[in-house]
Amino acid sequence: MSRKTWAAVDDYIVDALFEADPALDAVLAANRDESLPPIDVSPAQGKLLSLLARIRGAKKILEIGTLGGYSTIWMARALPMDGKIVTLELDPHHAKVARSNFGRAGVSNQVELRVGPALESLAALSAGNAGPFDLIFIDADKPNNPNYLSWATRLSRPGTVIICDNVIRDGAVIDGGGHDANVVGARAAFSFIGGDKRLDGTAIQTVGAKGYDGFAIAIVS
Repeated sequence: MSRKTWAAVDDYIVDALFEADPALDAVLAANRDESLPPIDVSPAQGKLLSLLARIRGAKKILEIGTLGGYSTIWMARALPMDGKIVTLELDPHHAKVARSNFGRAGVSNQVELRVGPALESLAALSAGNAGPFDLIFIDADKPNNPNYLSWATRLSRPGTVIICDNVIRDGAVIDGGGHDANVVGARAAFSFIGGDKRLDGTAIQTVGAKGYDGFAIAIVS
């Protein structure tokens, strides 16, 4: 199977199961126009995040890594009226684009965007007793995966769902002797989840418009 086929199947899934969504299409267009890297989750993956939030009944969500806010919007739409998502972004330009996108999608009132190094923002959230969160989505710099997971567990409660993106890396995750920092970070995520008795996790390999990758998913006990 080729990546062309994977992408075509993703298109089929969207055509078969999704309603037209001009607001989300406009978000992706704005991200392109502002030269943000094309690393948003796919529409099918965004819908998965939204469904997981609804299945969990999440009222408080934490996202580590905003980019242009595409995944943020998917999850914000899954929240009840009194729900909230806190999203963390390092790059001020990305954050500016994301704020505009939140307004475009009509979710600004449910989104709190914090700009700066994520580890500093996470420490501030903890110090301010911002948790616990019901769902936490980690999609930032991969070498810091174990640090983000450590904070995620501290900002959780029993039943919190933690999702870590990009953990398969075109299959390179099985290369224990590699030196690619992103692959090392992916392996570190598996080591953390597998080694923490509070977490019960698995991983889903994905193929599609984003190539071959996957999510690690864990629940806090």
